[in-house]
Amino acid sequence: MQLENTGILNFIKIPDIISSLNMIFGFIAILMAFNNYFTLSAICIIIAIIFDSIDGWVARKLGRDDSLGFGKNIDSLADIVSFGAAPAALLYSIGMKLSPNMQILTAIISLYMIWCGLLRLTRFNVIGDKIDYQGFIGFPIPGIAFLLATFYLTGFFNIWVAYILMIITATLMISNLKYPKIDNYILIGISFILILLIPLKLALYGINIPALILFIFVLIYLFLNFYYNINQEGSIFKKTQ
Repeated sequence: MQLENTGILNFIKIPDIISSLNMIFGFIAILMAFNNYFTLSAICIIIAIIFDSIDGWVARKLGRDDSLGFGKNIDSLADIVSFGAAPAALLYSIGMKLSPNMQILTAIISLYMIWCGLLRLTRFNVIGDKIDYQGFIGFPIPGIAFLLATFYLTGFFNIWVAYILMIITATLMISNLKYPKIDNYILIGISFILILLIPLKLALYGINIPALILFIFVLIYLFLNFYYNINQEGSIFKKTQ
């Protein structure tokens, strides 16, 4: 590659703008978390997930040539901000508000979330085009962000339950368990509608119903696949041959 061909405009395409919006909302979520606007932080994380879910679709529709891997890398770098740093910042900030005496524990769990996310994304970039499996190896990183955000928005958030869920989910991200991609457009459509309904605060007994349904969706995807994989494989850290 010639030096004159390394200008950023030679690389960045429309899908990369969408990936950048993912990162932007992830960064805003971090700022909101540190300023104790937890609901706004959770909503920004969910918006980042929406952008992350459509950048690949747009790339395929436009027939984007990504032989150099620019799109794959910008997507992963955006993800570590929005789904690694942002949920970790949200958990830490909520923990400091609800359990200020547990600062060290909260910091360790938050750091563990980012570290597992970093490992998971790096492994994905290394093996993504080298294995014969169209799903995910390890729980996908947007899932941990979606789980925490929807849990907080339900209205029955508990910091100790959040600690346990984040430790389990972060560990499953770096596991060798297989998680299928969701290609059911009806389910995707329902999820998108529920996401749009979250800010309307459709509540029953103080519980945000759309957020609760989405939270349950993620839990089912997380634990049903975990149960199935354990029965089939026997180990979550089995070495690939």
